[in-house]
Amino acid sequence: MADEPVQQQITLVDENGEETLYDVLFTFKSEDFDRSYILIYPAGKKDDEEVEIQAFALPKGDDPSDPQGGELQVIQTDKEWDMIESVLNTFLGKDGDDQDDQPSNDNK
Repeated sequence: MADEPVQQQITLVDENGEETLYDVLFTFKSEDFDRSYILIYPAGKKDDEEVEIQAFALPKGDDPSDPQGGELQVIQTDKEWDMIESVLNTFLGKDGDDQDDQPSNDNK
């Protein structure tokens, strides 16, 4: 029996102390911004369900190949959002026309 890859997950705690489990879509490092990023979506979604992808910057010094946790940082500049959208579209194999799958920038 072959081992199935393990889905990496993280838990986010909102301002009310409520915890929500998310699956990690992928992480990456941007040399241009000297930061690493994580893209996540709510856990438990089926492959054919539409999901809202959220993006955050990882804490300074956190390895994107093995994030250790800590305070995720809100992305604040349009240039960073444009770069993240471009990386996501490349990951999803899209040409960038589809505006429905943009990362959400309403991280609070």
